[in-house]
Amino acid sequence: MYHYQNESTERLFRCIAEIQSAEECAAFFEDLCTIKEIQDMAQRLETAMLLDEGQSYQKISEKVGVSAATISRVSRSLNYGSDGYKAALKRLKETENK
Repeated sequence: MYHYQNESTERLFRCIAEIQSAEECAAFFEDLCTIKEIQDMAQRLETAMLLDEGQSYQKISEKVGVSAATISRVSRSLNYGSDGYKAALKRLKETENK
């Protein structure tokens, strides 16, 4: 268990894991988060995808509109984190290639 996890966060993760479609997921996150929070998460995922493709910080900043600090944070997570980005990107690539 990670240091931030407790009964509430575990319930949140179980709830997300039970979502059945992209539409259901969008509705849940729209109710749960602000539009800005959703956009920020989408930018981080886009940043992780571009880093995984070997894009430079400058190109990522220009394309996604994020700061070097955000790119660095995503890069650290991608390279030294819990492999959450890696697993998600792998599944996304598999799904998009179908």
